[in-house]
Amino acid sequence: MSSLASADVRRHNLALVATRLAEAGPASRSDLADATGLARGSVTALVRQLEGDGLVRETELVAAVGKGRPRTLLELSGDHLAIVTLLIDADHASAVASTLGGLRLARVDRRHGRPMGAPERVLDVAVEAFDALLETLGDRVIAEATVVVWAPVGGEPPVVIADTDLGWGTVDLIAMLRDRSPRLAGLGDAGHLHLVADTAVAAIAEHAAAGRPPELVYLKSDSGIGGAIVVDGAPLDGLHHLAGALGHLPVVPEGAPCECGQRGCLVTVAGPDVLLERAGLSELAREAGLTAALDEFVRRIADGEPRATTAWGAGAAELARTLQIVSLTVDPSLIVVGGYLADLADDLGARLAAIQPGIGGTFLEAPRIIASRLGRDAALVGAERAAVARLLADPAAIARG
Repeated sequence: MSSLASADVRRHNLALVATRLAEAGPASRSDLADATGLARGSVTALVRQLEGDGLVRETELVAAVGKGRPRTLLELSGDHLAIVTLLIDADHASAVASTLGGLRLARVDRRHGRPMGAPERVLDVAVEAFDALLETLGDRVIAEATVVVWAPVGGEPPVVIADTDLGWGTVDLIAMLRDRSPRLAGLGDAGHLHLVADTAVAAIAEHAAAGRPPELVYLKSDSGIGGAIVVDGAPLDGLHHLAGALGHLPVVPEGAPCECGQRGCLVTVAGPDVLLERAGLSELAREAGLTAALDEFVRRIADGEPRATTAWGAGAAELARTLQIVSLTVDPSLIVVGGYLADLADDLGARLAAIQPGIGGTFLEAPRIIASRLGRDAALVGAERAAVARLLADPAAIARG
């Protein structure tokens, strides 16, 4: 075997061991050998290299079963590293640091006030949050940074295609961030700065949390309405990177104009801004933010407050009808709803079941709807896991970098 091929095999095997620890948590050397199919001697040598590079460490000693020997467990470490996720939604810019093993180190949140059509003002706040986060990290090296936006992303290099919640058209967000931050520019030069859509990473994380069903539809509502369709473990993207953009399905013929340029989009009849206005909570959203206003909206629905329940009833009917259309298109095993909809998953499931049709005299059972298992951190969790996966594809490169 050539030295190049040998190096490729070793890189692959190092990735197997490190990725197993990332996905399954602490394990012994024998556990790793069983899970990866590698020889135990090979695993011992690979672990020795990963320990030397500061990526793996020994942790607790597990008592023996029967007459066996006690086992020492291994876990990811990387105490000198940090993974940073910068989240930009319609209300806040948040910077979060975590370890390779998933431990959250610090989080900084800043409200940007939703200046419509002004991405530069939003990014100024995002960089403030990023700089404040850096002050908490000490000597840790940022190994990977991901920018998550609540909008579709596409192209090469990737750009924000449009963000109707903030009144943006196409925005080269990475270039604008690089102009504002030397640290982010350096990460970009090294190939460690990435831009992703929130729904794509959130859907993959929810898919894993739900046991990886064959097909999954993800629908969430927090600033607007977003979605993703996961098939065979991957989100559908589409020619224009708009697959799963459920908020912009034109469900009302000749309906109200939408910021996207269409008419009658789902977001125009069931989006948070619309429902909060109908419920009399628009002022609260302006003063305290969308999250606080949506929490109050859900509380009022639970209490049976008339304006809130009426607003929800109208919006929920449109959401259920949209899920009916999507269900007959995709035939999913499961629907996961996130954002504030997670608190209303049972009601939404009942509404879908009530309108699910039969075809040719055959009753079609409506797909099960469940609440998000990751809550408001679904996109963050998904982005962190994707960053770890990219890094551990070549563990030795982390040590070299």
